[in-house]
Amino acid sequence: MQLSIHAGSYRRGACLLARICVMKTPQESPAIALRQITKAFGAVAAVKGVDLSINPGETVALLGPNGAGKTTTLDIALGLIHPDQGEVELFGMPPARAIGNGLIGGMLQTGTPLNYLRVRELIELMASFYPNPASVDEALKRTGCDQFQRQLTTGLSGGQAQRVRFAAALVGDPELLVLDEPTAAIDVEGRREFWRAMRELVEDRKTVVFATHYLEEADAYADRVVLMANGRIVADGTPGQIKARVGSRTIRATLPDVELSDLLGFDGVVNVERHGPSIILTCSDSDRTLYQLLE
Repeated sequence: MQLSIHAGSYRRGACLLARICVMKTPQESPAIALRQITKAFGAVAAVKGVDLSINPGETVALLGPNGAGKTTTLDIALGLIHPDQGEVELFGMPPARAIGNGLIGGMLQTGTPLNYLRVRELIELMASFYPNPASVDEALKRTGCDQFQRQLTTGLSGGQAQRVRFAAALVGDPELLVLDEPTAAIDVEGRREFWRAMRELVEDRKTVVFATHYLEEADAYADRVVLMANGRIVADGTPGQIKARVGSRTIRATLPDVELSDLLGFDGVVNVERHGPSIILTCSDSDRTLYQLLE
């Protein structure tokens, strides 16, 4: 039942497809295990010692600004590029073997669908590579591609092409779906359809990992958020925990006679530290905290 990766056809005309076979998913192993991964491009260090373990069935958002290292991390996880140092495993095996065993589906930022095919023909072609694919009709419907399935791929808009890439990743019925900025170039209605399809995948207990720089997407659709900045993982937790950290502000004040326990009782105070006569408050709502201090 586990099938495939379609990484998209690159602009040079190459299409990355996986050889596949049917096997049972090794649920006892992490879906993704990255250990001390580093990667540099010339003088630019894109990934700096990333450790990450994702269990089967999790929905994880890789959150961070452009240049944080999200895409490089996902490319390494999929075996598309090799790390300079570190170890990578998918379901307890090297990426190439996991892909060859039909466990992984990928939707990348780069690449365009194969030219001069109708959308339905392309998804049917993708399905034909696998002995037990998902329904083509279902893949088209889940991604909204059924509305333009007879259109040539050469005439697609950016948002439509993104939906087609999603359908190509879904039609293999993978156990792990890796999505890099999946809603880029998709309109509001398309985003709604995309996340509806994502919810169905989560209900099917698939493992989903998606990169985004939208905190609201991570908050709404992931049960775990991994925050990246400057090539490192700087936070890992629930959406609520990450929101508190991302939205935090620091207040420094000289309050030599105030108990730290009293300050922790203030609305919006996450943490309090004392340094001599000074205190440092980490706040999720600094305006509210300042108002209470002044009172």
